[in-house]
Amino acid sequence: MSEELLLPVPSVPRGDTGVAWLRSSVVRFSNGEEHARRRTLTERLLEGVQATSLDELAAELGLPGALDDIARIAPAYQPHEPITAEADAAVERLAAGHDEERAARIGLLVQAWAATHALAECLRTGDPAPPVPVTRRAGGIVVSLEDHPFGYGPHACPGRTLAGTIAKNMAFRAMHHQDVPLVLPNAWDFASAVALHEAGFPAVGTTSLGVAAAHGIPDGVGLAGDQAVALARMLADLPFPVTADLESGFGGSPREVAELVRGLGVAGVNLEDGRPHGLATPQEQAELIAAVKDRAPGVFLNARIDTHWLGEAHEETADRARRYVDAGADGIFVAGLTEPREIEELAGIAPLNVLAQKRTPQELGELGVKRISTGSLLFRAALEHTVEAAAAVRDGGSPRAFAYEEVQGLVSRGTRSGAG
Repeated sequence: MSEELLLPVPSVPRGDTGVAWLRSSVVRFSNGEEHARRRTLTERLLEGVQATSLDELAAELGLPGALDDIARIAPAYQPHEPITAEADAAVERLAAGHDEERAARIGLLVQAWAATHALAECLRTGDPAPPVPVTRRAGGIVVSLEDHPFGYGPHACPGRTLAGTIAKNMAFRAMHHQDVPLVLPNAWDFASAVALHEAGFPAVGTTSLGVAAAHGIPDGVGLAGDQAVALARMLADLPFPVTADLESGFGGSPREVAELVRGLGVAGVNLEDGRPHGLATPQEQAELIAAVKDRAPGVFLNARIDTHWLGEAHEETADRARRYVDAGADGIFVAGLTEPREIEELAGIAPLNVLAQKRTPQELGELGVKRISTGSLLFRAALEHTVEAAAAVRDGGSPRAFAYEEVQGLVSRGTRSGAG
């Protein structure tokens, strides 16, 4: 850590009300014993918090419905920013008894709001800039944070991991509401996920076939739950959004699946209505979706509908799509969907995910598609290339491959989570 970053933060004048009171009462602008005491309080408030969205965080901090006021306070929170009457009024609405703990709750939410919005935009656009580009220290020194990860320094927010999780959730959701579809490649292990992100893909999914087959387990029969969950937990710490294919929940009850999703830390999940014995009823799947969204509202739930693969009529697909969205699904994924008229109809219900096909992303985007995933394609292609490479060596050829150092570099870089 550089000597500059050990300098104390600028002192702020005492205040009895409004933003001035908030600034002079929070850990962010404190030093010495006062900083230590307030940091301990802040860490206590964050114990056990697993919020997946800012709304959920506000509720867990005892400030439900406060985000509109927090958005008014945030632009005036830093000491170098002017205090507005609007910000003062917002603080007073939230301040209650003006005690230090109340200030800590408000300050935590203000910092989470500002950092997650900025970080989410960086993640969405692929901008490597930190959400807070500079930090100000005593004597007017301005320290650049361009070469340091989010949350660096002795005044790093103790909720940086939580903020990173919420930011990735926000960014992933925003990726489904862009002018061009999100092209989502599907990985089957740590190295493939990091390599795909390094190749320029802002988010990565997992493939149930790849995960199951890599462990010698058939896909789609609910037997690879431990392996899928272990991979999701490993990838959740990466500095980009990850969505996990959980098949139909691996036999868990709606409550069990909801608790699993809440604790995974990923930005999204796929849940399908296909079961080893056939299709779940729309009511069964809607209950599963509602339970998950109730426990993990910030996680993007992509509801996969397996009717096309099983030869059901399109009307059944559309009915299920509406029911799942009404239950809380954030997007719908219809595997095997290729007919333009049907694509356009379903795209009008919710952000629509289709598998990669002969149409270009631009053509699919013009039909209303918001997400194009590769499913098991990349895993199957890797298997084929593996066999081809081995055959080429046997036959005297020189197959193309990543260099050893490149793979080592990918794994080394991938283990440093700049978002959390």
